[in-house]
Amino acid sequence: DPQQLELATSGKRKLRRFIVIDEVVDELYGSKVREYFEENNVQHKILALPTTEETKSMDLVLNILQEVQNFSIDRRTEPIIAIGGGVCLDIVGLAASLYRRRTPYIRVPTTLLSYVDASVGAKNGVNFLQCKNKLGGYTPPVASFLDRSFIQSIPRRHISNGLGEILKMALMKHKGLFDLLKSHGKYLLDTKFQSYSGSANHGDAALQTTRIAIETMLEELAPNLWEDDLDRLVDFGHLISPELEMRVLPSLMHGEAVNIDMAFMTYVAHVRGLITAEEKEQIIQCMRGLELPVWHGGCSWPLIKRALMERLKHSGGQPRMPLPTGLGVAEIFNDTSEETLERAYKLWVRD
Repeated sequence: DPQQLELATSGKRKLRRFIVIDEVVDELYGSKVREYFEENNVQHKILALPTTEETKSMDLVLNILQEVQNFSIDRRTEPIIAIGGGVCLDIVGLAASLYRRRTPYIRVPTTLLSYVDASVGAKNGVNFLQCKNKLGGYTPPVASFLDRSFIQSIPRRHISNGLGEILKMALMKHKGLFDLLKSHGKYLLDTKFQSYSGSANHGDAALQTTRIAIETMLEELAPNLWEDDLDRLVDFGHLISPELEMRVLPSLMHGEAVNIDMAFMTYVAHVRGLITAEEKEQIIQCMRGLELPVWHGGCSWPLIKRALMERLKHSGGQPRMPLPTGLGVAEIFNDTSEETLERAYKLWVRD
């Protein structure tokens, strides 16, 4: 907006920004963030918070809003900035959407998972009554700033965790992405998704992988941003995982729980005759190569049944089960019998 630009550069009014940053990210990058705002003569308030699945609640949202109110922002021209992983982006998105009915916000993802998942789309939310993201809304950010250099400081397990969501998009929509993960998975883990000039054998696997993952995610989300259509391929890995993740907190990270769900559903697809034994094995081996868990003791048969019952409640009485029908192709099914699910479960546990 030329008018806003004029106002900002004329010196008539000092730029002001309210920033919420995850406390771990603050320890690593907080001084650089402060330096940036100081050098650009921006009046700022930085709120460092513990943003984890356990603290992802309305209490934290209200805490943020109290600070926003104290700082007193202009809701049209002063977007709230969220710097952190997916939980941080979700909480701040909800806080911004509630403040004066809708205040603009900017997402700056700092983990691989948030880079390819939480940075894309309109959803935000918090956990409620031991249920994942039970409270939330659809308010897209005004921008997402993507910088892979943040990823170099996160632990290897967190990178593996993000690879779970990338693999989801590969299995549902993109055979080329699946092949990239199969061939370069270990390299991506070792190099923490950084691009090096000496990585000729790998092309720029980090750039290609993240770009394709985000593009395929956008292809799925953009036409259905408000989830008017409940048949969503991006729900692969998200039928059982919400129940499992909340049940075993904090032992499983989000992408790990999603991968366990995907591993089980891969067996369901195989038992249904949608994929061959060889394709099933390729998928499971790729998961192992990405250092993702393919099974968890907490994922019991009663938990699976309970999770699928919960799914029916929230998806118009249909399971709407996305399943691979090959490598990189998928469909949504509503006719998987309990007998098929139980056979798949027994085979999965045996393996």
